[in-house]
Amino acid sequence: MTVWSSAQMSMVSISHVSKLNPYFSPFRRRTLISKRLFSAKMSQQLLTHTLKLPSQPSEPVSVIAAPGLSDSDFRTAIGSSLFEQWLKNIQSDQGLLADGSLSLKQVLIQGVDMFGKRIGFLKFKADVIDKETGQKVPGIVFARGPAVAVLILLESEGTTYTVLTEQVRVPVGRPVLELPAGMMDDNVGDVAGTAIREVEEETGIQLHLDDMVDLTSFLDPSTGCKVIPSPGGCDEELSLLLYRGSVSADVIKQLQGKETGLREHGELIKVQVVPYDTLWRMTPDAKVLMSVAIYEMAKRDGLLPVTN
Repeated sequence: MTVWSSAQMSMVSISHVSKLNPYFSPFRRRTLISKRLFSAKMSQQLLTHTLKLPSQPSEPVSVIAAPGLSDSDFRTAIGSSLFEQWLKNIQSDQGLLADGSLSLKQVLIQGVDMFGKRIGFLKFKADVIDKETGQKVPGIVFARGPAVAVLILLESEGTTYTVLTEQVRVPVGRPVLELPAGMMDDNVGDVAGTAIREVEEETGIQLHLDDMVDLTSFLDPSTGCKVIPSPGGCDEELSLLLYRGSVSADVIKQLQGKETGLREHGELIKVQVVPYDTLWRMTPDAKVLMSVAIYEMAKRDGLLPVTN
């Protein structure tokens, strides 16, 4: 029996086409062969990296770069705090690999978005296999890391107001009323400091560290004392903080409609002040609704510190 190589098979196919089509010249045959050989060579040069996880020592994990991803972006991705934290999460006591019923076979790094010199967003696909059925568990990941948001309650002349930001949000195609919020830098863990900085950048309000209350600290420790808005596709974990204060009516007027944000970073922000009593009905922002829920439950259970 004759065994044909892929190159010989290509020649046979091209020769057959050439006989049928007189316009299929020898030059075009050589060009097509060159393209196929070049394509095969490129496929052999995919950027790869091998991981050995303590949770599955006999099953190494292949990390592969998607076509078009640069060597620099690939190295940045696998060395990033976002990727390292995801690997830590799946190997934790409550992680996907904890009981040995699942295994991680491969990770395909699909994209990296840089925020200046640091990584902002990371997109990858993880092949996690259910050992009993051999089926893959859905594993497309948009990694952006931890973030913080602040529920600001300002009492003025007998009414409690909430300070929101109206931001242009391209993913949903429209502006959304939201809590002042921001991403943590490289998992440094300075939740309150990040919150104070983001509030000042987005609203112009200067808060003090001693006045901040971590609402998510009231959650059960099994939750990690964070809220996860979209666990089916995103790794984002939010710390929700509370600030309560009293201001004059003039301050409320000055805040209403104020334009803020770092324009050089693409932030187009307008401040909106709304009565707290109607807040839960006025926005689809999950950060707002989660903060309201935890705040009300903590107030009901007497967990909030007494204000001066």
